[in-house]
Amino acid sequence: MTGSGPAAGPRMSRRRALAAGGATAAVWAAGLTASGAAPAAAATPAEAAPARLTPFPLAAVRLLESPFLANMRRTLAYLRFLDPERLLHTFRANVGLPSAAEPCGGWEAPNVLLRGHSTGHLLSALAFAHANTGEDPYADKARRIVAALAECQAASPGAGYRAGYLSAFPERIFDELEAGGKPWAPYYTLHKIMAGLLDQYRLSGNDQALTVLRGMAAWVDSRTAPLDEATMQRLLGVEFGGMNEVLARLYLVTGDPAHLRTARRFDHESLYGPLAEGRDELDGRHANTEIAKIVGAAEEYRATGDPRYLRIARNFWDFVVRGHSYVIGGNSNQEFFGPPGQIVSRLSEDTCENCNSYNMLKIGRRLFLHDPGRAAYMDHYEWTLYNQMLGEQDPDSDHGFVTYYTGLWAGSRRQPKGGLGSAPGSYSGDYDNFSCDHGTGMETHTKFADSVYFRDEAAGALYVNLFIPSEVTWAERGFRLRQHTGYPDTDTVRLTVAEGGGRLALKVRVPGWLAGSRSRPRVRVGGRPVGAEPVPGRYLTLDRHWRPGDTVELTFPRDLVWRPAPDNPHIKAVSYGPLVLAGAYGDLGPRTIPAIDPSSVRPVAGRGGPEFTAVAEGEKVPLLPFHRVHHQSYNVYFAVPPRGPRRREIARFPLAEGSGETGADALRRFPDARLAGGATWTTAGPRGAAVALDGKDGHVALPSGLLTGLTELTLSVRVFLASVANSARVFDLGFHKNTYLFLTPRTGAGKARAAWRIAGMEAEDYIDAPAALEPGRWIHLALTLGGGTGVLYVDGAEAGRNDAVVSGPLLLGATTRNYLGRSQNPTHPCLHGAVADFRVLGRALSATEVADLHRH
Repeated sequence: MTGSGPAAGPRMSRRRALAAGGATAAVWAAGLTASGAAPAAAATPAEAAPARLTPFPLAAVRLLESPFLANMRRTLAYLRFLDPERLLHTFRANVGLPSAAEPCGGWEAPNVLLRGHSTGHLLSALAFAHANTGEDPYADKARRIVAALAECQAASPGAGYRAGYLSAFPERIFDELEAGGKPWAPYYTLHKIMAGLLDQYRLSGNDQALTVLRGMAAWVDSRTAPLDEATMQRLLGVEFGGMNEVLARLYLVTGDPAHLRTARRFDHESLYGPLAEGRDELDGRHANTEIAKIVGAAEEYRATGDPRYLRIARNFWDFVVRGHSYVIGGNSNQEFFGPPGQIVSRLSEDTCENCNSYNMLKIGRRLFLHDPGRAAYMDHYEWTLYNQMLGEQDPDSDHGFVTYYTGLWAGSRRQPKGGLGSAPGSYSGDYDNFSCDHGTGMETHTKFADSVYFRDEAAGALYVNLFIPSEVTWAERGFRLRQHTGYPDTDTVRLTVAEGGGRLALKVRVPGWLAGSRSRPRVRVGGRPVGAEPVPGRYLTLDRHWRPGDTVELTFPRDLVWRPAPDNPHIKAVSYGPLVLAGAYGDLGPRTIPAIDPSSVRPVAGRGGPEFTAVAEGEKVPLLPFHRVHHQSYNVYFAVPPRGPRRREIARFPLAEGSGETGADALRRFPDARLAGGATWTTAGPRGAAVALDGKDGHVALPSGLLTGLTELTLSVRVFLASVANSARVFDLGFHKNTYLFLTPRTGAGKARAAWRIAGMEAEDYIDAPAALEPGRWIHLALTLGGGTGVLYVDGAEAGRNDAVVSGPLLLGATTRNYLGRSQNPTHPCLHGAVADFRVLGRALSATEVADLHRH
């Protein structure tokens, strides 16, 4: 990669210089190739729902020196290095063509069913690289790959496959899928190949790619057309990527209605139906499987104009961003969505799969193009780009190796996906990884330029969406704008009219994160303040006659903002401007979420970027922009203990009503508890009425939030055991089977146990009693936690203790599934007996106080 100077981006070749000129303006407007040659295709249909904004071609935007350009250079080096013959080996072997190439490893190994997907990602990345840099070697490599794929497709009938079939695995895999099997994502792999071919056609003018793609689309049509609706919907339960998206895009290129008809067969109604009706039913769904389907819905809206598709995409984006996203902008834990609002109760080293955010940014981008009045789409885009996607790449790797997950449990570190190869000390590798995130990483880091600027042709408006050093040329208007900024390391952005002029509305996004800043953003044009007030979360319009040399200076004041988790307001992440900060812990990370003193945060001067220190668990810890933390343990979420006096008693449920379906909190602070399942009233309680539990499904459902903000606690309850079953629960307060606080009368080891854990911990904290609880009589139980110690009491006497507690009650948060007589784990039995007098106290009682509680 060569440049014209230290701030230069990829070299502008003759081809790119032509593409940036007015001669190809009509080509850009028509969405044809960056080279200006219109490929042979059917008449392109008018979009049924044209977007209000148009992206600039990649050839029109040049990145200047920044971390984004540095990441792109590393990925470009990998694209130049990669030997396509090795990826093509399994395609050739699948149709009986000779290949002397060494097979790849990882998910491209000859025995892995997903083989072939990386070739599609590579084709897309090469198309982005060619379009943005104008350098022909990327197109040349892609042409060789497409020609080889065309040979494989032509050989398919001779191998016993239907005409048009192209894959690196046999067609019989689709027979298994249609018969009700669940092979590993065959349509997913086809989608990647088809998307890569379409990108080659649209961005590099490769006519052969379109021919091969049309053959594949015809094969998909012939394969799916005979299936009845029930069969088609069933097979959509197996991950299929964005088949609807690529087929809808192909329709918009070719005008062939068969492509759109086939695309709509991939509309998965078990996902689309609830979303269309505004219901969030994402809990338990594999995140990236569903996200890709919504990219398709957004594209189908453009192709059909059906508002249902738009409603589906909007609702999905809203649900995921507002209810399922972590502070860095990403989503999913161990690749799955949880219930809305469960964030720090679902932490692990496997949060935030990077493919998810790659696709979420696609959705937000498409929605913003249709609705530019909603700046939140680009606010999320920026936030996720900085805090997840930029940092997925290893800056020390020559080939831009990327992580699979961005873990957010305390002490996580960026690392390879288990079971896949990686270069020593890095996150993936040249030929032995090829995970889906390795593939999307090739794309992400070659198309940063695609969303920095948009344009409104009719209104004559240029949108500045992202603050990335760059230069954009609006060829039709002869207008060139240059952006210089140290943002987000600094708070200023400078826009300069480098060429051209005339009347034009410059629309600049005022970041939504500024709403949390103590100072107001400032805007100057030509050194003078503007009359319009910039409003965070909106676009500022500067509509005027521009001349070469005119400048716009924007200042975005930054402050530290503590951002509470929705499921635990005392667990917080801290941001500075658009950057999430992380504690950098070196080789030894914390065992659990550390407590921090927000007042201890101090800036560190002279480091060339925002750096701070803070005191966490009594130790000084560096706080750095998260995207810059590599090759060490880190922490993003911190415990912030509440200030002020602790309330002695939080809640008291006597459970002595004797009738009805509820039991009241005697302190009147919480809603009523509810008798559920086979729970009934009995008069055989320790002091009269109590709740009888049938051992089948009877339990008491307690209100949410009983443990919120408690740095210490005592739980007290009276229980009668009619019989004892292993793993039944006297109480279990938590969110799910990985975040809980329970007491069981007997474990498999024959002992009563109190245990607690939050998701992400290596093991639970626990206290064992010497023996199981005795059936046939009323027992008083108390559990105290505080100061690193937990004590279990039975009938007022200490029965067990743990003086090396890792996790305290503050980390449990606003638990939503709080039970007496039932476990978080549905495989465990319910309690058989009765319960009464359940109490939550806000401090750890002494042994004397517990004994007194037992007597009274």
